[in-house]
Amino acid sequence: MSERNPFGGTISHLSPSEVRQGLADGSILLVDVREPNEIQAERIPGAVNFPLSTWNPAALPDPAGKRLVFSCRSGQRSQQAAAAAQKAGLAYEEHMKGGIIGWREAGFDVERG
Repeated sequence: MSERNPFGGTISHLSPSEVRQGLADGSILLVDVREPNEIQAERIPGAVNFPLSTWNPAALPDPAGKRLVFSCRSGQRSQQAAAAAQKAGLAYEEHMKGGIIGWREAGFDVERG
């Protein structure tokens, strides 16, 4: 589902199940915008860390033909990241709703420490 987001731009909300499937089949590059200390505590296997606090859209990883999807703790910062990417002229609008909290609530594994 796509909609205007509160941070500007268009946002597409993907469920943790959709993201998990995309990670499994190689169609999604998951970019986690949480801080390094948050990543150190727990992370989604296969996610790439790109902290929102040091945001530089020009340095975003190349998705190499995959769909770039943002994630965070609860789904707020990932929407901010999508809006910031769009402001920089990038066509990234997908985020995982619920963040890592939603991922865990769906029963999916995380890596710890």
